[in-house]
Amino acid sequence: MARAFSLTDAERAELLAIPTAPDELIEHHTLTDEDLALVMSRRGGANRLGVAVQLCLLRSPGIGLAPDQELPAAMLQWVADQLGVSAALWSEYARREETRWEHAALARDHVGIQPFTGADHEAMVDHVSSIALSTDISRVLVESAVAWLRGAGRVVPAVTVLERACGEATAQATRAIRQELVRPLTRLQRASLDRLLDVKPGSTITWLSWIRQTPLKANSKYLLEHLDRLRVLRAIGLPDGITSRVHQNRLLKLAREGAQMTVQDLSRFESDRRHATLVAIVAETTATVTDQLIEMHDRILQKIFRTAKNRHQERFAAEGKELARNSQLLSDVGSALIAARRDGADPFHAIESVLPWDQFAQAVENAGQLTKPAMFDSLHLAVELFPTLRRYTPALLDALHIRAAPAAQAILDGVAVIRDMNASGARVVPDDAPTDFIRRRWRPLTITQAGIDRRFYELCVLTELRNALRAGDMWVDGSRQFRDFDTYLLPVEHYQALRDAGRLPIAVTTSRDDYLQERLNLLQQQLETVNALARRDQLPDASFTSGRLKLIPLEAIVPDTAERLIEQTTALLPRAKITQLLVDVAEMTGFDEHFRHIKSGVPASDRKLLLTAILADAINLGPTKMAESCTDVTYPKLVRLRATHIRDETYSAALAAIVNAQHRHPLAAHWGDGTTSSSDGQRFRTGSKAAATGHINPKYGSAPGRLIYTHISDQYAPFHTQLVNVGVRDATYVLDGLLHHESDLQVREHYTDTAGFTDHLFALMHTLGYRFAPRIRDLKDTKLFTPPGTTFPALASMTAGPINTRSITAHWDEILRLTASIKTGTVTASLMLRKLGSYPRQNGLALALRELGRLERSLFILDWLQNPDLRRRVTAGLNKGEARNALARAVFFNRLGELRDHNFEHQRHRASGLNLVTAAISYWNTIHLDAALDQLADEGHPADPTLLQHLSPLGWEHISLTGDYTWPRPRRRLA
Repeated sequence: MARAFSLTDAERAELLAIPTAPDELIEHHTLTDEDLALVMSRRGGANRLGVAVQLCLLRSPGIGLAPDQELPAAMLQWVADQLGVSAALWSEYARREETRWEHAALARDHVGIQPFTGADHEAMVDHVSSIALSTDISRVLVESAVAWLRGAGRVVPAVTVLERACGEATAQATRAIRQELVRPLTRLQRASLDRLLDVKPGSTITWLSWIRQTPLKANSKYLLEHLDRLRVLRAIGLPDGITSRVHQNRLLKLAREGAQMTVQDLSRFESDRRHATLVAIVAETTATVTDQLIEMHDRILQKIFRTAKNRHQERFAAEGKELARNSQLLSDVGSALIAARRDGADPFHAIESVLPWDQFAQAVENAGQLTKPAMFDSLHLAVELFPTLRRYTPALLDALHIRAAPAAQAILDGVAVIRDMNASGARVVPDDAPTDFIRRRWRPLTITQAGIDRRFYELCVLTELRNALRAGDMWVDGSRQFRDFDTYLLPVEHYQALRDAGRLPIAVTTSRDDYLQERLNLLQQQLETVNALARRDQLPDASFTSGRLKLIPLEAIVPDTAERLIEQTTALLPRAKITQLLVDVAEMTGFDEHFRHIKSGVPASDRKLLLTAILADAINLGPTKMAESCTDVTYPKLVRLRATHIRDETYSAALAAIVNAQHRHPLAAHWGDGTTSSSDGQRFRTGSKAAATGHINPKYGSAPGRLIYTHISDQYAPFHTQLVNVGVRDATYVLDGLLHHESDLQVREHYTDTAGFTDHLFALMHTLGYRFAPRIRDLKDTKLFTPPGTTFPALASMTAGPINTRSITAHWDEILRLTASIKTGTVTASLMLRKLGSYPRQNGLALALRELGRLERSLFILDWLQNPDLRRRVTAGLNKGEARNALARAVFFNRLGELRDHNFEHQRHRASGLNLVTAAISYWNTIHLDAALDQLADEGHPADPTLLQHLSPLGWEHISLTGDYTWPRPRRRLA
């Protein structure tokens, strides 16, 4: 039986859409001389029009003329004009069905296309099945089917035929994937998988539920419990490389499907399907548990060093008075000795005139103690918390299969020494233990006259292991986040093939020398221009005073006429409940059709229930309270629908539908053309204790929280959102939103604040084809880098030195491979930026990318100094993001705006629901602002088009966000 498979109404309309735009008609439906010769051989204007239309339909979109098919008026008029006949003749065409069929055969022969047959159906299913081995996204599969038909020279059949064929192909691919996963399993391994469905002894939950639990806190107790989960997973003994037999996208999808099923559902599956699903779950859970263990250990280390620092500060403050008193005493003694030397007096008598000799000797000893290096470094206090680590580190090091690059081999050798000592019970570190990795700060504490200190040595090894894992110099087998750096990138052979064929998906020339020459020449020209302007004090709204840059702040002026227009349109906006607003937007955009069942792919049948679940996420009410606040909605129904229809990918597709509708609306064009955007992080508190979770950030202190990082277009459409930890720099996630949103926006220029840029990001933004324009705080302290061998006296206060072009030259191929890997989706930009930011200074790729970023950052700053319009664009873009954040804060009002879900997936759904609803509000307001402008025009007060840019669709005063959540009855679509 074929898998249930369907497209949304919008996707169906777009798939085989007949061209209507002038440019499309010219490109696809212009008749050639040969076409005209064939057409003119027919008798009568109606027949000639009919043959010409059939020719055009076969060429684009590749379909035959169906009985009673309605054609766009623009297309008919375009064809009729070329023939010199009236488009009204279409109604007279093909009154006899035989005529239409005869002309269809004539047109197919002329174009060289064959009719679609049963054999073609089978061949198409086989082709799509090969695509479905890597993805089961409906739109992608149907588009691949259409492309195959066009390539094979076949008429494209009806959309329903394509859907049915793709459903068969998906089912066929799914069966093949299951067979690949179960084929290498032994009888013992199958039995081990089945035991996961049994109830865990002494518990009320199954082993499967237990291994998927998330640890509540980062401490030794929960880490050891999580290690037990990893042991259970490994005890199943899945064959090596079993998960590499299928595409990772389908493996993840299979694991997610299994995670949403009950034990009873899994038990009822036939053997192969059940075991394949369990293999996927075990593989994904093993990677998740491994990453969680490493992250928990990381947080425990952070807590240890943070506690040591706090204790050190407390002790230093407590001993401050003693230090001051002792310093004053020794100062008095020193003054007495100076006077004795001047007067020729006995120095010993001079000392004893201040204090007795034994007290002086004690003061000198105290001074030595108070001025030891340890007094000014908290590291020596970290060892006091060493017992915390010893509770779990022996088991953790035994459980993790760690590997290392040559640069980190000494650390791996140190790990091996500690493992051997744990196994043998030895307390003394061997004299030949590796010490090359021990940094200068650690050496006095670790390597002593008595030998290597066991506690400091182990603490140092664990710390360096953490740093190397972050940097990618070391990795852990079975991990998803801490893998070998090279495995994240395109395989070398694939990269070289793309490069040799000239098909690298990057925005710069692949020629290293050409690239550097062009960019360095541009940098030279810009530096000379800005240097000359600075020397003459002619920089616009900027100057160098006493060698220091001073920028004049821009004034944001909204004309009084714009203020009046804002007041007039706002007053005309209708008041609405948030429930009515969501129903309206669903009817206008069809975004609700994108929430498809995880197994069948069918949209949710109960719109009201679906919108209730989305609203529960968006306003942070949660399913329990939402079920109590809505009539005809129960908690079990909400939970079932959330499990089957609400996922990251369905939220993304639904968001794209709203953003695309906003992008197409004429009013939105007054705010921007969709080619610029900005992004910013918005922090929301979490209900847990930061001390327990380890999520501490210097900017926000010890208050626990998450950051929702959102991208918004110049048309006020929030087109991407991501939930991240507050301890990670915003710049890490900028490219993810630009590369992986699903809307039709074509962003070319992007804005962030200071937290949203790094030199690495500057480099990647340029190589990927984006103009990056962050608003940099304290720009006067940000340095410019110059071409080698050049100086610019007027810019001396901002000049740091030359670009290291040798580093870029040496690692150019690596930069291109990294860029291509990110662009193709082989790896996310955020993961690579985190790793590159953690690399030690000697890493070649990180240094080369930094130098490339310095070059691009210098070019940007020079443009910023010359271009006030750029500064205004950036400020305006960031202000739109701030306005969206204010709306999000108002919508996310329940539970005091705190994220109280412990499950990270549920937290992501909160963020996605919030973003979807803010996008819906923006679009709904856009529709009604446009209606308000029409009303003003009808009343004789048309708005000045130049003032429309000052309107904003992000207001919410007229929208009821609180109260009862009742849903209106369905009505016809509004647009």
